[in-house]
Amino acid sequence: MRIVIQRVSQAKVIVEGQSVATIGPGLLILLGIGAGDGRSEAETLAEKCAFLRIFEDDGGKTNLSVQDIKGEALVVSQFTLYADARKGRRPSFTDAAAPGVAEPLVRYFADRLNALGVPTRCGSFGAHMRVELINDGPFTIVLEHPERLSLRA
Repeated sequence: MRIVIQRVSQAKVIVEGQSVATIGPGLLILLGIGAGDGRSEAETLAEKCAFLRIFEDDGGKTNLSVQDIKGEALVVSQFTLYADARKGRRPSFTDAAAPGVAEPLVRYFADRLNALGVPTRCGSFGAHMRVELINDGPFTIVLEHPERLSLRA
């Protein structure tokens, strides 16, 4: 499971000209589900996102989580995070989970964030989405489940 987190002032997803999800201050989470990922990875990374201290306190230090600021999350499925462009000019996506596996895990991840006290909205799985955001900082972090990192070493 791979995640790109962006701290945002606001973000929204538009599908076919219609806004399907909008948030105020919080996290835009681009979520890639890899082949072999399961609920365990989703739980671990949802907890990491909910408690990751990347928002500034009154002293200007990044000591606050999205929960602390009472922020929101917008989760957008992004299988392209598993692109392998090492060979040729066209990326391969064979390491991404199949849609039938990925879609329920994206929903489970979002449900876990909600359960951890982070109001969470989602993009439209499998749709062509336009994602608009105002990046706050900018502040962008890439996360991957620790077990996945050890598999790549």
